[in-house]
Amino acid sequence: MPTPSSNKRYSGRDFGPQEIELIRDIIRDHPQASRQQLSYRVCETFEWRKNDGNLKDMSCRVALLRMHREGLIELPAPRRKVKPVRSFTRRTAQAEPGAPLEAVVHELEDLRLELVQRKDSALWNEHIDRYHYLGYKPLPGAQLRYFAYAGDRLLGVLGFGAAAWKTGPRDEWIGWSREQRRRNLSLIINNARFLILPWIRVASLASKLLAMAARELPEHWQGRYGYRPVLLETFVERERFSGTCYRAANWTCVGQTQGRGKLGDHRLGQVPIKTVWVYPLAKDFRVQLSR
Repeated sequence: MPTPSSNKRYSGRDFGPQEIELIRDIIRDHPQASRQQLSYRVCETFEWRKNDGNLKDMSCRVALLRMHREGLIELPAPRRKVKPVRSFTRRTAQAEPGAPLEAVVHELEDLRLELVQRKDSALWNEHIDRYHYLGYKPLPGAQLRYFAYAGDRLLGVLGFGAAAWKTGPRDEWIGWSREQRRRNLSLIINNARFLILPWIRVASLASKLLAMAARELPEHWQGRYGYRPVLLETFVERERFSGTCYRAANWTCVGQTQGRGKLGDHRLGQVPIKTVWVYPLAKDFRVQLSR
């Protein structure tokens, strides 16, 4: 089994040769443990926890799987067969195109955001898959999803999830160190999906919904995950959109990506160039991110 000659990074955490050897010891000492049980033990050993104190189990499982595939450790065989992720193909009458709506935002009554409940999760997924240019993919990590309504009329959907591991323009704008980013990245939330339904034509609606989300999300996030985020980020594909609604909602454009993707892969040109936008949720966000 190969031995790493220097630190390697998995799921936003560095693992040196001693850490890899310790993980091997955990696997050897618990031959009957499942992959999930081993992940718990590794998290406990390294005190790898989220801001709310819970173990970072999913991040650890991803890290262990990558180590296994690279030959650094040998995990036990999975106990359940994992089904491959497939595109979301569900189609229902609820997500069929509606009647056109043309208005200005101040004419709308009872404009609001509603958190997606488990029973309506598939409907949110279906709208994204049918009408968002990126289609449906599961949001990573901790997340909140919203429906946007005016009365009983659905206008759009929004999704917020884990921040990008690293992006030069954002990190330079914050001014934090690599270690500070590793420790505090969970305080940044990514606006991963934003869709106004194609038959909705309401002037200034997009910026209004972004402003509403910025006000409501911190409390919702704390209620679900036990801590308050301090910064929002998003990535706008440069060749498709200019980011007008983000600018109108007082977000700040801090630069553009180099096409490495969300995890910061070293190979350029993998994904389209995107502009990077941020929105502070707390006045002392830099202080909190740099602790």
